[in-house]
Amino acid sequence: MASCGRCCCKRKPGPIVASFVSFLFLLLVSSSASATGGAGNGSTTTAQVLLRSGQEQLRFQQIKAQLARVREASVKTIQSPDGDVIDCVPSHLQPAFEHPKLRGQKPAEEPGARPWTGNAEPVGGADEALPQTWRSSGEWCPEGTIPVRRTTEGDLLRASSAARFGMKPQSAAVRRDSTSNGHEHAVGYVTGGQFYGAKASLNVWPAQVSSPAEFSLSQIWVISGSFGNDLNTIEAGWQVSPELYGDNSPRFFTYWTNDAYQETGCYNLHCAGFVQTNSRVAIGAAISPVSAYGGHQYDITLLIWKDPKQGHWWLQLGPSGALVGYWPSSLFTHLGSRGRGGADMVQFGGEAVNTRPSGSHTPTQMGSGRFPGEGYGRAAYFRNLQVVDWDNNLIPAAGLRLLADHPGCYDIAGGQGGQWGSYFYYGGPGRNVRCP
Repeated sequence: MASCGRCCCKRKPGPIVASFVSFLFLLLVSSSASATGGAGNGSTTTAQVLLRSGQEQLRFQQIKAQLARVREASVKTIQSPDGDVIDCVPSHLQPAFEHPKLRGQKPAEEPGARPWTGNAEPVGGADEALPQTWRSSGEWCPEGTIPVRRTTEGDLLRASSAARFGMKPQSAAVRRDSTSNGHEHAVGYVTGGQFYGAKASLNVWPAQVSSPAEFSLSQIWVISGSFGNDLNTIEAGWQVSPELYGDNSPRFFTYWTNDAYQETGCYNLHCAGFVQTNSRVAIGAAISPVSAYGGHQYDITLLIWKDPKQGHWWLQLGPSGALVGYWPSSLFTHLGSRGRGGADMVQFGGEAVNTRPSGSHTPTQMGSGRFPGEGYGRAAYFRNLQVVDWDNNLIPAAGLRLLADHPGCYDIAGGQGGQWGSYFYYGGPGRNVRCP
């Protein structure tokens, strides 16, 4: 089966002033107290919880300081047509290097050898591999800088918790075969060995998310450790998250954790960790164009792999294209050691959050919002699934298993052969007659 698509990779924030975070904290406290009518009834109010939460106050101060540093370091500001603001920040001043283990460092040199497929492929650029809305303005960040999507007042106000701003909920660490935490999956996965990377192409859709508290994403997971305690994950793909971004646009994202989503890690550049090296990709910015039902299909190709020399995990766009950056080996325990510290599991597929509004299943879509049986041009897909072996070779993802938590809501169906190699279609509409 051949794809007729091509690899591709969509508000106006106000200024962030130094006093905003303090104002925001007071606003949250006062509004919470008003909503609950005070503490006179003996119950614990949201305001009381916020007031005595040192963690919340500390996180507000950290966010305020980080936002100020990013804006002060910016050498150029770009207004995206979709309302995003992009700050061009010198690469050595990016948020990653505020991590205690990375302070004083500069971006690492690109790895000398990338995973080998057996065929020589031309190296492409980020523009072809991941078209993004902000670049349609015709402006670019200078060499030596990285584009950082500016965090706005609205982004902070939408967050359910300042202490966990930019982080997945801790419940995300529950095993993928458990559906009790509201996170539902339709995934293909491989286990039973050591994996040093993963690669796939996935088409991008404007999935409809019905509630700000929910999201829908499609991604690659590289996983090691135990799901309940010390899970290490590296993740990348596209995501629709109204709470995180303020709209329903599919956006390019990254994620990491080294403690099962408890205290470490974050999306994109919301915390110190991922080191970006590319000046033409804005992590967290909208992808455009996207696939249309019965129309053109636009997919992105992602490769995550471990540099055997330095031990860093690199992210690449396109079949053999631009490097976005890397997750330093020092961030991790199981995934962190040089040499043979590989992953125990690799997953490909979709995830949607179901908050059960009004007591029924959410209508939030996964993928295109259509079931796998509708096939090419209608359903979402992953194709050419591969893993990286111990010798830095890309090989087919043998022994791929398929899992759908709730097939009546979101399903998955796979195949093998032709130009697509190992592939599957996945997704669904959420609430329907088979998913009440």
